[in-house]
Formats: sequence, structure tokens, C-alpha cells
Amino acid sequence: MKGSSATSAPATTVQPGSAPPSASGSANASLPSPNARGGYPLGGVSALPDPDYHAYRQDLADVALAGRVIASHYAEPLLRHLVTATALRRTAGNDAEVIAELRPGDELWLLDDTRGWAWGYAGKDRRVGYVPSEALGI
Repeated sequence: MKGSSATSAPATTVQPGSAPPSASGSANASLPSPNARGGYPLGGVSALPDPDYHAYRQDLADVALAGRVIASHYAEPLLRHLVTATALRRTAGNDAEVIAELRPGDELWLLDDTRGWAWGYAGKDRRVGYVPSEALGI
């Protein structure tokens, strides 16, 4: 630069067919997306996992299911223990079908807690269902 002691960065040569270097400096910025590498293929006909044993809804899914189901959000299940005995239910509500009976101390891998109902995996079979939030001491 004229009248300055500053120097410009050396020019970088881009090989044909390769991505230009990232201006952000991030080493991963120019990597192809996971889909371009075949990491999360969600095209074509798919066989959804069994919803009785795999936690997913339209609005939320276990992060372990990313790439297998589409949801608005993904969450990492949090381990909680029941403080009171309760029923694991198919849907949120006291009149919903009972899937399993749970005892105090049983594990629940919590994904969501909304309107007094906690949703996640519970019991020795890791069934997906709802329990009253109060059964977790929430």
C-alpha cells in the first residue's frame, strides 16, 4: 500500500473444482454440508422408527434420531428419577392409555416438560411416554 508500512496477505491459489478459502478463518467453513457428504440423507421413502421406543414428535425429537426423522427441534435426553410411583402414559392426560407402571427411583430420560407433563423414555424397556411432572419432583 502506498505510503504505508502495512503489507497485504499473500495471494492464495484456488485449484479448479475446489472451494475458495473461508474469509472467516474457520477450518471447517469450506467443507461440504453433511448432506453433500451423505451424512443426513432424508430423501426418498423412509421407514420411521417405532415411536413406542424412539422419542420423536413433529415439534421435538431425541437428538440421536437426527438424520432419521424430521422435527422442528432436537434435544439431548436428561436423566431424572421418579420421586413417586406413577403410570407411563401414551399421551399427556390422566385418561390416556397406560403403557407401564413406574416406581419411585425408576429412571426417566426427559426430553420435554410442558403443562404439567414430562415426556421421555422410561422403564426397563425404555418405552416412550408421559408422566406427570410432579412424579419427577418438578
